[in-house]
Amino acid sequence: MNRSRSWHIGCVTSGFEAQLRAVSLRVTQPRLAVLAVLGDHPHVDTETVIALVRADHPAVSHQTVYDVLRALTEAGLVRRIQPAGTVARYESRVGDNHHHVVCRSCGAIADVDCAVGAAPCLTASDDHGFAVDEAEVVYWGVCPGCAAERQSR
Repeated sequence: MNRSRSWHIGCVTSGFEAQLRAVSLRVTQPRLAVLAVLGDHPHVDTETVIALVRADHPAVSHQTVYDVLRALTEAGLVRRIQPAGTVARYESRVGDNHHHVVCRSCGAIADVDCAVGAAPCLTASDDHGFAVDEAEVVYWGVCPGCAAERQSR
């Protein structure tokens, strides 16, 4: 591994360590590995997280990854999303109230910044007395790759 890549990995790892400590979670290899995977691969499902973690850390069990995802989600370091009709996905982009666009054909997911203004981005026509702090919007459509494939048929 070259020196600059080694320095970069060290900085990223120390950033993840700081995130874990900031929410009073112990720093463990599985937690660092899951955070690294989600940083590089947003919107992945649990099975993909497991496969990517185990590629570098084969001794990490499936159950450990499930437990880590739950702990990171509960601590607010990871966000769990589950658009209708899909499996749960995870992302490390937290702290804002962004939304998602989902391809009906291939299932690709991309982030969409807040629709209007500050969180919760939308004002409910009747909040029924709730203190609304988040709005979840999912845009559905066909991604450019799937659209091009349909046109070429």
